Amino acid sequence: MPGKVLLRLDPGAVRTLASGLGGGSILVSATNGKTTTTRLVSGAMRADGHEVVTNAAGANLLSGVAAALAEAAPHAGSAACGVFEVDEAALPAVAGAIRPSALLLMNLFRDQLDRHGELESIAGRWSDMLGALDPLPRLVLCGDDPLLAALPPAGAPVTWFGIDDPAVGSSSLSHASDSTTCRACGTALEYAHAWIGHIGDWRCPSCGLQRPTPDVAVVDAGLDGARGSRPLIRTPEGDVQLALAIPGLHNVLNATGALAAAMALGVPAATAATAISAVPAAFGRAEAVSVDGRQLVMLLAKNPAGANENVRTLMLGDGEHDLLVALNDRIADGRDVSWIWDVDWEPLLPRVRRLTATGERAHDLALRFRYAGLPEDRLHVQPDPAAALDAALAAVPVGGTLEVLPTYTAMHEIRAGLVARGAAGEFWDAS
Repeated sequence: MPGKVLLRLDPGAVRTLASGLGGGSILVSATNGKTTTTRLVSGAMRADGHEVVTNAAGANLLSGVAAALAEAAPHAGSAACGVFEVDEAALPAVAGAIRPSALLLMNLFRDQLDRHGELESIAGRWSDMLGALDPLPRLVLCGDDPLLAALPPAGAPVTWFGIDDPAVGSSSLSHASDSTTCRACGTALEYAHAWIGHIGDWRCPSCGLQRPTPDVAVVDAGLDGARGSRPLIRTPEGDVQLALAIPGLHNVLNATGALAAAMALGVPAATAATAISAVPAAFGRAEAVSVDGRQLVMLLAKNPAGANENVRTLMLGDGEHDLLVALNDRIADGRDVSWIWDVDWEPLLPRVRRLTATGERAHDLALRFRYAGLPEDRLHVQPDPAAALDAALAAVPVGGTLEVLPTYTAMHEIRAGLVARGAAGEFWDAS
């Protein structure tokens, strides 16, 4: 709200306030992983002695960036740097106002089609944005995403990052993969390895376009289920190892992007690696809390790519699973919830002891899980999130773990219940 009021009073406020950031600024954008990666980059910059201005609570439209700048303005030093998470649709407007020193672009997946449109539309707007920025900022791009690899203009300053660990790849694409054709000639891409959806080691058999060689690359993902990971990263300054509390291959890639961005801004690889390893999970993103003698782990999932990675992460662990899956269809979630049919739930369900479906579209979830083969006696439907949380927790043995897979607004509702119990802090207290 402060940002909305400020922009109504002065539409040029973001440009004015951003010009006071003597340390420059970096914008972080993607479909998945913006909040987590922004926290990781901020941690690396602070470890290198920088004062950081950031929108840590995840308000990632122009108004959210304006609010973060306005709040920091009275006490920010002249050498402060900005690290801002930016919604993919809002990125051109924010970049035009801030004129950033660097752009970290990590992935484009199908998400909120009612608001964003198809991925080609977003990629086209991003390409136009890069053509309009003068001077062009340092670009830090995931070359494993074919859409992002095609973005930079000729001669653009680019740091590429990606994965070079065949052990975590698949020889075939999942059916939910999005960008699978060459942007130059339209031919179907070939993959030596697919990491996450369409992100992988790709090449075009027709025109020869292929994945750029990453400057910063994961050579050993070091996945350890829901407990986190210990990825080994190859950098121009030598190999560094991270120790991440946030689990999943997608977060390994997020951390690699954060490391590449920090290095592009002058932070030594070793300094950045130590700082990134120390950053805790963002609210709702692999956030773990203790409730009534039980562990609760929340894994945000708002599209097929993110949900599939959460399933893969849970599959790495042993034993049975107690799940609370929450689905809303508000504007911030995306009105169309048909994406739940593109998620590969089936491999996980034989290991599910009990699954509670909740949210405004709880019955849609229940139908999806019944079609997937989950027995009726292991499926419980409770549309009210507070009641569902109570019931799901009560059914978990003391000392056990409840794994929560919510969409965005459902995550906030469930966290509100945890805050009321004193198990979690308010999301706006994030740093």
